Amino acid sequence: MLPSDTINRKLYERLKPDAEGIEVVDLRVGLGYVGVRLSTGRAGLAALLLYGIPRGCMVLAEAGGYAGSAASSLLGYLVHGKTPLEKAIGLATANAIIQPPPDALDDREATTLLNLDKGDRVVMVGLFSPLVPRIRATGATLTVLEKNPERMEIPDEREVHKALRDCHVAIITGTTLLNGTFEETVARLGSPRSVAVIGPSTPLQPEVFAGTPVTHLGGAVVMDPDLVLRVVSEAGGTPAMRPGLRYVNLVI
Repeated sequence: MLPSDTINRKLYERLKPDAEGIEVVDLRVGLGYVGVRLSTGRAGLAALLLYGIPRGCMVLAEAGGYAGSAASSLLGYLVHGKTPLEKAIGLATANAIIQPPPDALDDREATTLLNLDKGDRVVMVGLFSPLVPRIRATGATLTVLEKNPERMEIPDEREVHKALRDCHVAIITGTTLLNGTFEETVARLGSPRSVAVIGPSTPLQPEVFAGTPVTHLGGAVVMDPDLVLRVVSEAGGTPAMRPGLRYVNLVI
C-alpha cells in the first residue's frame, strides 16, 4: 500500500516549480470550501471538511498576511499541513496552478464515462447526493461509504471491506486527499474496471496518480473567480458556484 499522503507529496513536487514567481492574491475560507486566487488570474477550490477539524483549530495565525505571499508557501500545506483546513488551502492552491491538459473532456456528468449497466456493483466513497439517483437509474447496485456521521450512518467495517473488494466501479471523492484516506481506499479495492476520483477538490494532474488504479479524474476549473470566491465567502456550496465553474473529465 502506498503511504498516506503519497499523492499530495507527488502533487507538491510536480507543481512546486510552476509556483515559482507566483503570488497569492486572495484566500477565502467558507463553511464548505476554501478558495485561492493567484497573481496569474487563476483560482482553485478545495472542500473544507469541517467535521474533521478539532475544536480551536479554525483560526489561522497568519490570517491577514496571505495576500502577497508566495504561492509555493501555501502549496506547501499539501505536505506540511497539520489540519484539514491547512490541507484544503494547499489543495486549492494546487488546483489554481494546474492547467488541465488539452485533451480534457467538458462534461457536467462524470458518470457518463463509466458506462454503468444493470448488474454493476458501484461503491461511492464519500456521498455525492446528486449522483445517487442517476447511478441507480442505470440498474447498478450502489453502496455509499461515508465518514461524516452527519450525512449518513457510517457503515460497519465488514460492509466497507466487501464493497471495496467486490465493486466493478469505484467513485471516490477528491476530499480523500484531505483526510489522508485515499491511499488506504485504493489499496483495499479488488479489481474494478474503473476508478474515478471526482469533485471540485480533484487535482486534474493525471501523472500524480500513476501507480494507482485510478482511470478517470473529474474536477472543476474556476472560470469566474469573482463569483466563485464570493460564494465561498458567503458560505455557499457547489450549486451556487456552478455557473462560474467548468466541469472537466480526464480518462487516464
